[in-house]
Amino acid sequence: MFHTALSALTFSSGEFLTLTESRGVSGAWSWIFAGEEQVWSPGFYRLLGLVPNAAKARYDLLLSLIHPEDRPLMPALADIRQGHVPREVIVRVIRTNGTVRTLSLTMEVRVSAEGRPVALSGTALDVSDREQLARLRQEERRRQSALYLTEHITTFSMGLDRVRDIPFAVAQVHGLPLEEICAEPYILIVPEERAGFRAAALEQIERRAFFQGGAHERLANGELWHFRILTMPVWDPDGTYLGRCGLKYPIRNHAPPPGGLHEGLEHSVSGHHLRAARALLDWSMMELAQASGLSHSTVRRLEEDSEHRGSRSRLHAVEALRRAGVRFVPIDDGTLAVARV
Repeated sequence: MFHTALSALTFSSGEFLTLTESRGVSGAWSWIFAGEEQVWSPGFYRLLGLVPNAAKARYDLLLSLIHPEDRPLMPALADIRQGHVPREVIVRVIRTNGTVRTLSLTMEVRVSAEGRPVALSGTALDVSDREQLARLRQEERRRQSALYLTEHITTFSMGLDRVRDIPFAVAQVHGLPLEEICAEPYILIVPEERAGFRAAALEQIERRAFFQGGAHERLANGELWHFRILTMPVWDPDGTYLGRCGLKYPIRNHAPPPGGLHEGLEHSVSGHHLRAARALLDWSMMELAQASGLSHSTVRRLEEDSEHRGSRSRLHAVEALRRAGVRFVPIDDGTLAVARV
């Protein structure tokens, strides 16, 4: 009975292929050398932007659809027949409607009992989103590096594992190995200030609270610069702690926090900050609720600090107070000041 039930749950290879290709992100292809028979699955046709079986499967047709800059990555016919193919290539495909998708093509040569190549089989996977995200991250790293090399301004982050993501340009400017900086970023601070700054920062990190401080750092060229360093906790909408993000800039410059840091700063606004802001505006809790589109009970929970840190309600309340002229200003002792402009 067990084997009968198991066989009923087992997919055939064709059923499995149909299931995976129905998601529109995969396909398969094969080529038997003896009869020059090439077969593309319906999903492979669709990945190429073609109607299934509307065109005969041909290797030269596949090459014609690949971006000219990526065609050299594909094996030549002579190499294929000799069994010399790459395990995987990442190529861009230009579809007939002009759209571009990035595909991961895997290839495997089948050989006869004598070891002679007789066929080629492969799979295709649409990795456009993954590759686009990788390009965006690479571009952001280049932008961050250029900013630190020219202005000595940077953002950084730290995950739950305490591993820090710091641009390589920081190592270039300070003349220290990046691995050492990521493991112990306080080594950038001059010795006479290092211990005090480190202790103050770690205390706020352990409390998962906002921190700001000033410190002098020596550059590789011998110059002494005075930096302001801000770090703040990051929470998801469910209130789960994700780690920290930070901003570092020369005190002679005014660097407004980027979007992610700005939101992290707003998540650091506590109940007593909201009460102080209301007092500056002479608002009741009901007036803050109306201005922010929240219920009176939600505002009360925010002011009692019983609403979790990642709550979107906190951001709505802070935004309403900002529109009314309230500002939350970080100061060097690691606290947030509340002011009205």
